[in-house]
Amino acid sequence: MRERDNMKYSHKLSDAVHIMAYIEICKGQILSSSEIAKSINSNPSLVRRLMMYLTRDGLLITQKGIAQPILARDSDEISLFDIYSAITDEHNLLHVDDKTNPDCLVGGNIQSVLESEYSKVQNAAESEMKKISLKGIIDGILVRQGVSVGK
Repeated sequence: MRERDNMKYSHKLSDAVHIMAYIEICKGQILSSSEIAKSINSNPSLVRRLMMYLTRDGLLITQKGIAQPILARDSDEISLFDIYSAITDEHNLLHVDDKTNPDCLVGGNIQSVLESEYSKVQNAAESEMKKISLKGIIDGILVRQGVSVGK
């Protein structure tokens, strides 16, 4: 098996968006980390950790001992980038291999060239993420379920 076939991908953003959408769609219900974890098919400790980040960054409001978290702002005021920023320590989508051979024509020069190009990709991705609202994601979920959503 090639090394790249063995790469692990983070689902933190997907899970954090899932949590936020679940909280908004199911508001008013008991929303314990165990209940939310069942929807994600994960464990409650992951949910609690992600909720801690989302709360820390002002996207969620939680109260100790009360399993009814709520969004801190309207869902149309929360972007995918807001959620990404809250849960991601390393904000680079793409990473340059820093262990190339500096004595090689390619290995000695590719890092700085790729860093410049990757920066363009990063900026474009962040710009697009800012255009995607949590409300749009929630509406997409509801429409796929056959629920009519108001505009």
